[in-house]
Amino acid sequence: MKELTKAEEQIMQILWELEEGFVNDLIERMQDPKPAYNTVSTIVRILEKKGFVAHKAFGKTHQYFPLISKKDYTRKFMKHFMGNYFGSSFREMVSFFAKEDKMSVHEIEELMNEVKKDLENEAK
Repeated sequence: MKELTKAEEQIMQILWELEEGFVNDLIERMQDPKPAYNTVSTIVRILEKKGFVAHKAFGKTHQYFPLISKKDYTRKFMKHFMGNYFGSSFREMVSFFAKEDKMSVHEIEELMNEVKKDLENEAK
């Protein structure tokens, strides 16, 4: 899977939230200064070529929707990120961020307990 550029990711975040939308819907949700209609339209068409987005035609206008879920993209992105920066080691990645965030032992234990609960709930 190809990675998203910053502009593409911004549009995908909006599409994941909306679930579907026209270019004007996307622009409406963007921060000021808002990009030009043609700029957003071009980025959406690039996303379509990359296989992230599809559309339904309504005359000359198109309503776009994501083909990949935010969860699936996040999973694939994080695997790639972990491989590139942490030798595919989840332990190395967590250790790095725990140190960078200066987490206390108590905070790490709380995090471990939350993850343990999540895993137990998924197993049910």
